[in-house]
Amino acid sequence: MGSANFLTITDQVAEYLRAGIAHGRWSGTMPGKNLLASELGVNAKTVEGALRQLERSEFLLPQGTGRNRLINPQKQSGSRLLRVALLLHEFEENQRSELCLKVTHVLNEAGHNVVIAEKSLDEIRYDPKRVASLVQLTQADAWIVFAGSSPVLEWFARQSIPAFALFGNRAGVKLPSIAPNKPAAVQALTEHLVSLGHRRIVLMVRKVHRSPQPTASLKRFIDVLQASGGKVGDYHLPDWEETNEGFQSCLHSLFNATPPTALIVDEVPFFVAAMQFLLRNGLKVPDDVSLVSTDDDVAFTHCHPSIACITWDRRPIFRRLVKWVSNISRGKQDLAQSHIPAEFIPGGTVGRCRSDVFTKRAIVPT
Repeated sequence: MGSANFLTITDQVAEYLRAGIAHGRWSGTMPGKNLLASELGVNAKTVEGALRQLERSEFLLPQGTGRNRLINPQKQSGSRLLRVALLLHEFEENQRSELCLKVTHVLNEAGHNVVIAEKSLDEIRYDPKRVASLVQLTQADAWIVFAGSSPVLEWFARQSIPAFALFGNRAGVKLPSIAPNKPAAVQALTEHLVSLGHRRIVLMVRKVHRSPQPTASLKRFIDVLQASGGKVGDYHLPDWEETNEGFQSCLHSLFNATPPTALIVDEVPFFVAAMQFLLRNGLKVPDDVSLVSTDDDVAFTHCHPSIACITWDRRPIFRRLVKWVSNISRGKQDLAQSHIPAEFIPGGTVGRCRSDVFTKRAIVPT
């Protein structure tokens, strides 16, 4: 068995500087070793050793003692580093999410600087005018918009600053984007519930997915229910104040009036809140209520019974974002809209409708 080859700290610094040069982080001359040492948190001797490595590979050209080294323009890709702003749909929750952290990491690794806008879409009520003010106050070369509403994404599509839609109501909007292709999966899960006898099916999603026009996924949900002979209305797609209190209030109202036999919940945090609500009120899953999440989560792998959910691969998101930012940094237009295959996975939280034995009882607000 051969011995492992580990990079020394000097080698690691050289690789970091080489990537920065290739992506245009520095131009003209390279900063001095003391400035770089302070920036990287290493000693100046280590930086000097790394700079000499880059001289030998002709990434840097010496100018003599006491003068900063020239950057070899032939070693640069022609791209420039960008300051990329993330516009989250909720601030406190999303900035700590695995998705946000991973997006930040892969763009930083590519040499770009990522900042998070001071306010979220939820805080500014998805108002395009307030989005315009936020963009004007934020120093950024490009924007990534998380779960934007149709009016917000349409506003970005009219601007000269590059923007990318990550999820959101993107139908008919000419913006580069990526999202899971959920309509077929939503249709499959709704058909599965109908085949098990469910008709009182409630899908809880944010207003941005319902207004001003329902998304393609919601249209599939409505179509399946209508094809089963039912009339679809506000009961099946309830309006609710998008706060923890508003979500709980909506659930109380539903189960105190005409209890759903199946509940589909968009976004994992709300799904967990719905599970807790049912548990707190003595409702069994799936005996009393079938429960489905429109997303999966690593925590679901530890659940028994298994969680019925829609699953999809998140890795293409990061590859696509890095490619888009790279293209923008080179001055190349990139408006491609990508879809990730999604699949409905039936789980142990879905069962046959038992509305005939469901004993309706008042749910007492807590």
